[in-house]
Amino acid sequence: MKTIHTDRAPAAIGPYSQAYTANGFLFASGQIPVDPATGRIEAADIAGQAEQACRNVQALLSAAGIGFERVVKTTCYLADMADFAAFNAVYARYFVSLPARSCVAVKALPKGALCEIEAIAAMPEGSES
Repeated sequence: MKTIHTDRAPAAIGPYSQAYTANGFLFASGQIPVDPATGRIEAADIAGQAEQACRNVQALLSAAGIGFERVVKTTCYLADMADFAAFNAVYARYFVSLPARSCVAVKALPKGALCEIEAIAAMPEGSES
């Protein structure tokens, strides 16, 4: 197993790692829309927050040397299912390979976020795990 860490994604706000690679896969912890430069959620609407959450996932993928095309599964959490269409509009621009996905509404997310995205991606053959 190898820990993945980057300053281009928010630091963990609890006892967990940003991501791990193991057995040929990257397992990314859920990314809320925290701007890693400020440590705060800057956007007030779902579109802006989805954009930041996707950029945070992108930073973890990049730190592992891969891109969105390697993502095989995501789990998305929304604070309000009424935001589903607006969230999807942003999500679709990033996850163009259409990975398998679950999307659920939750009562609350850390720091009052409107969305959170976690991802599992396949590492290239021969890469270290």
